[in-house]
Amino acid sequence: MQEQRRSRRQHRPIEVSFEFFPPKTPEMEKSLWEAISRLAPLHPKFVSVTYGAGGSTRERTHATVARILNETDIKPAAHLTCVGATRAEVDEVARAYWDVGVRHIVALRGDPQGGLGGAYAPTPGGYAFSTDLVAGLRAIGDFEISVSAYPEKHPESKSFEQDIEVLRRKIDAGATRAITQFFFDNDIYFRFLDRVRAAGITIPIVPGVTAVQNFKQTANFARRAGASVPEWLAERFEGLDDDPATRRLIAAAVAAEQVFDLLDRGVDQFHFYTMNRADLVYAVCHLLGVRAAPDEAATA
Repeated sequence: MQEQRRSRRQHRPIEVSFEFFPPKTPEMEKSLWEAISRLAPLHPKFVSVTYGAGGSTRERTHATVARILNETDIKPAAHLTCVGATRAEVDEVARAYWDVGVRHIVALRGDPQGGLGGAYAPTPGGYAFSTDLVAGLRAIGDFEISVSAYPEKHPESKSFEQDIEVLRRKIDAGATRAITQFFFDNDIYFRFLDRVRAAGITIPIVPGVTAVQNFKQTANFARRAGASVPEWLAERFEGLDDDPATRRLIAAAVAAEQVFDLLDRGVDQFHFYTMNRADLVYAVCHLLGVRAAPDEAATA
């Protein structure tokens, strides 16, 4: 008799985490907090808040993280990058997070100041690369530190070997978890995982999953970020530009198909890029068995 799929039988508890970005307008802030309120009863392992260059972005990130700490029971993870700030400025932000109770940082090099596709140049007086940032954070406090990983290779890396060596250096500096760039072909993730494990790297490599809200926007961003978009995925959204209701159903089906396949192949940790929208992510988590307690579901 064929063994029943893991996704259709009892399995180990699933851990999920969610990524948000800080709002720029009152309308975006309302949408963000609706998403956080909707997803909080699922008790994620943590939620992360992205961060970009520039003082206003840092302030919005800090304000969002502080509000999560003050108004929810969720553990927030704050993003920090090397871009657009000196070491002293980054250290000041890190200490401020420590002082308000943040114990988890997502440490990233950051995109070039000119945007994806541009040439990266270290900020004068700043941390040059994510490895340096991880070491600096480790010197400041006993943070849990997550870093990025790229199943299809970082766009600026010359080879997978170079990419994996960079990941190893980040771990040696103090990183405890890697979260991947999103991908759509699960075989790409597992080939990457095989390379990483063969190199002796044992930390969790958590797959980053995006529930496609807008296919054209997602495809454009994926190309700039070095993530491939399979032809079969484009075909599933073909002809739906003016049909948002059907597009959302297809998006939910695609995300569910991906996470079920990951689950069947042994994955039990998922990091969702929410785009500050809760509905698709909530539905996929429900299918995974990640659900609110009955008393919480009634008020979610």
